[in-house]
Amino acid sequence: MSMSSAMNAGVAGLAANASRLGTISDNIANSSTFGYKRMETEFTSVVLNQQRVAGIYSAGGVRATTSRVIDTDGSLVTTSNPLDIAISGRGFLPVTSIVDLNNNSANLPFMMTRTGAFDTDANGILRTSSGLVLLGWPVDANGNIPTVSRDTMGQLEPVRIQANQTSGDPTTRISLGVNLPASETAAGATGVTLPMRVEYYGNLGTAESLSFTFSPDTTATVGTSNTWTMVISDSATDAALNPIASYRIVFDGSQAHGGSISSITTLTGQAYDPATGNIPIQVGGGMLDLFVGTPLGNAGLRQFASSFSPTNVIKNGSAAGNLLGVEIDADGFLTASYDSGFTRRLYQVPLVDVPNANGLATSDGQSYRISPNSGSFFLWDAGDGPTGTILGYAREASTTDIAQELTNLITTQRAYSSNAKIVQTVDEMLQETTNIKR
Repeated sequence: MSMSSAMNAGVAGLAANASRLGTISDNIANSSTFGYKRMETEFTSVVLNQQRVAGIYSAGGVRATTSRVIDTDGSLVTTSNPLDIAISGRGFLPVTSIVDLNNNSANLPFMMTRTGAFDTDANGILRTSSGLVLLGWPVDANGNIPTVSRDTMGQLEPVRIQANQTSGDPTTRISLGVNLPASETAAGATGVTLPMRVEYYGNLGTAESLSFTFSPDTTATVGTSNTWTMVISDSATDAALNPIASYRIVFDGSQAHGGSISSITTLTGQAYDPATGNIPIQVGGGMLDLFVGTPLGNAGLRQFASSFSPTNVIKNGSAAGNLLGVEIDADGFLTASYDSGFTRRLYQVPLVDVPNANGLATSDGQSYRISPNSGSFFLWDAGDGPTGTILGYAREASTTDIAQELTNLITTQRAYSSNAKIVQTVDEMLQETTNIKR
């Protein structure tokens, strides 16, 4: 019994060390593979249930179990590609398979990866060379993410970027920082109308303009009236409908708030909102917020004894432009930049977190899938909760330590040789036992 158990223990040792040799081979072969997570082999002893008899022992042998250490992070390597993406900290990038996408599969597989060199294919899909497609939530016109489900992939979409994309950024807000000369509202002043023109961009990227005229009220018999009439015309609106709005503006003349807006009365057009200091303007392409200032505030339209100076006019929007490139920021927002200077958010890429990363099922191309051992997933905004941040221009290196693997290789070789020696010795002893009968 002892000799046969010794033989079985030696054979088990050969099998266990062969398994360990396989994991070492994988680790060394993938020492330069970005995102590779090393394999480990654990040995556990096998003890046979037996009655204790003096001088008799039955060897149980050894059992090998292999596992992938996914929760160990590799070092970050800087690259020159803005869509080389890695994660600093905990979390995974959501991806799917290009094969299933091209086959128009109704249910795309949900997969994860730690890093990837993403690039657009002929259809504009952002994918890696191994066929992993990046998933994200498309943003709305204001660059925000609508309410989404965080525990399913139902609202995630393959990130699609058209390389020849042209886009415009219509102007939605203009802020007027203008000084109106107080002396023009004095009794006996000439009452000259002051013109001003502000360019803005329409929905199709066309350059349009708002024309302003500021007419002082010179009816005061003494002092200054501090009152102006502002008339607004729009180049994108039918000439017969211009002017589109007009307002009476009264400025404060007190010691505490001199020069600030006292009140604004709507003559024609949309009503002025004193809480925000905005006037909604209906231009040819839609609504536009015109900021003129709040009552007794220190921004917007002002009136001081100085020259007419529209020195601080701020607006958003830009002309139509061609796509220059796409980058990803630490919060996971994919932002496109255009040659007109305009930037626009396209998608937000969340980070996937699971309770037990080491329990994930492993697939090709350094990708992983949810398994019963990993637990259910949750989609976090990068940097929120337990997740880390997303880095562009970076890849995560392999977690293989070549020096340690070579050391393991030597010890595995010696252990294998020793177990082979056990089998050889038992064989020789069995031959001696057989020779006893002769």
